Amino acid sequence: MGGAGVTPGFPFSAVVGQDDVKLALLLNAVDPRIGGVLLRGQKGSAKSTLARGLAALLPGEAPFVDLPVGATEDRVVGTIDIEAALTEGRRRFHPGLLAAADGGVLYVDEVNLLPDHLVDVLLDVAASGVNRVEREGVSEAHPARFVLAGSMNPEEGELRPQLLDRFGLAVDVAANADPAERAEAVRRRLAHDADPAAFAREWADSEAGLRERLAAARPAALPGPLLEAVSRLCAAAGAEGLRADLVICRAAAALAGWDDRGAATASDVRRVAPLALAHRRRRDPFEAPGMDRDQLEDALDEALGDPPPPPPDGGDAGGSEGSDDSDGTEPRHAAGDRGPAAPDAPTRVIGIHAGRQPTGEAPSGRRSPTLGRRGRLVGDRVPDGPATGVALGATTRAAAARRATAPAPAGGPPGPAGLGPAGLGMVTAEDLREPVREQLAGNLVVLAVDASGSMGVERRMEAVKGAVLSLLLDAYQRRDRVCLVTFRGEDAEVALRPTGSVEVARHRLGELPTGGRTPLAAGIRTALQVATTNSGPHRPLVVLVSDGRATAAPGGADPVAAALDAAAEVRRRGVPALVVDVEDGSPRLGLAPELARRMGARCVSLPELSAGALGHALRGMVGG
Repeated sequence: MGGAGVTPGFPFSAVVGQDDVKLALLLNAVDPRIGGVLLRGQKGSAKSTLARGLAALLPGEAPFVDLPVGATEDRVVGTIDIEAALTEGRRRFHPGLLAAADGGVLYVDEVNLLPDHLVDVLLDVAASGVNRVEREGVSEAHPARFVLAGSMNPEEGELRPQLLDRFGLAVDVAANADPAERAEAVRRRLAHDADPAAFAREWADSEAGLRERLAAARPAALPGPLLEAVSRLCAAAGAEGLRADLVICRAAAALAGWDDRGAATASDVRRVAPLALAHRRRRDPFEAPGMDRDQLEDALDEALGDPPPPPPDGGDAGGSEGSDDSDGTEPRHAAGDRGPAAPDAPTRVIGIHAGRQPTGEAPSGRRSPTLGRRGRLVGDRVPDGPATGVALGATTRAAAARRATAPAPAGGPPGPAGLGPAGLGMVTAEDLREPVREQLAGNLVVLAVDASGSMGVERRMEAVKGAVLSLLLDAYQRRDRVCLVTFRGEDAEVALRPTGSVEVARHRLGELPTGGRTPLAAGIRTALQVATTNSGPHRPLVVLVSDGRATAAPGGADPVAAALDAAAEVRRRGVPALVVDVEDGSPRLGLAPELARRMGARCVSLPELSAGALGHALRGMVGG
């Protein structure tokens, strides 16, 4: 699609494989009320290519809008028209990206990195087809019916379960492992890049067929007994709420309409159920994505009866180009072994907040709202000192009000109607307003762990692995990040960079080297550097797991003195901290409490160190 001089995009029908992705996108095009598609998986697996290709199949010059992760709420939902406010003194709505996507495809890459309040807005509008704006003196509602496609790499952190549940369908995407199909995919991409126009002509008939079929498709009827069977299926699968029931019903009806049938059948439910149920089953990040095939088959058989025989040609119900022999009962690339689990079973750690005062546990999945430079716009204010940003709507309103009421300068010409005299300046310092934004505050928990050859190192490392995964269990519900610094030999290293991803942590924590001397100062300083340079909107918390012994320091310095100086630097930088004293044996030297005093930190003694004990100690770090 597009005018003269525009390079044709890669055709939807020319993408090799990825049948589940194609089907999920097409069904949302037939009925956008399904609620969008979440594409989880590797980069370079044609996610954005298929989303862009779908827009070319929609009627008319359907738009394709790529929403950047850094987009502001104003840019997404729309805001006051600045030019109209300044030049005409009128409050007029300036549409945002949601309006631009009406009738087409709205694609959000790395949707898991988008602020939660914007994800909420996107999902609300995708389900309702209407964008309602009440802000900055503007009351507006406009159509915004589009296919929402969000993609994410799970290694960069998961979506919160509350948001994950609101995506209608989800597909785990991976590059095809079959060498012949990979070669064909590369061959087609090279041919397109060499001559896009010729490649588009080669696939024009296939694209035209899909376009005509999609234009004619309407959701089919859903028989009452089938609706009841869907409810039995969702109850047997343990789906919470009614979203799964609604999505399966709508998707099955859309699939029947896509196949030009008058009513949905049990076969349609069997085809779409895995796409609607798999992501709703994962309430715990330690559960592998997707559903157990046997468990799903048993639930389908119980709710729908015996499966029908396969079609004679082995065709796929989706009917899209490049299909394979997948029967669609589960994601083709189901997650396998995610790496070695921690020896101590992870337990939920509630209320990990950066702060010094223990004030009890925070409710699971909640964060206290805090004001900052990012997040949802909740108001505006006159700056107290240099402005940290500009609230455009409030600033223009203030400027228009001033211009409308200011007296005319002697001999000055009149200004535009309703704006008072000219020559008063478009915007002055007194008009300036800065935005007030609200966001949910998460934490960056930096664990600095002694991995030297001191007594008890194996038990210490086992407990730390379990505690990290326990923290990530909590982070899955929130916006927390966890980092692991280990120190041994002559220096410290960041063994696990700040992450909210269980997948990354499992791989990185599989084997951690131990042994050698104890560079305690290096460990503290490395943890402090990570906490102060990588926290971003997160509140940092340094957790030192050590017996306080130090046997190595840079430049031949005294190891103990260097460690105490590093501990004092933590306090000077104002970073909250916790010292976990793991000293055992006799006689006890009591070095860790002095480190804690220098840090201005709490010190807890854990003679029976385990993931559970360490998690319990961290649980008290709330407030601030």
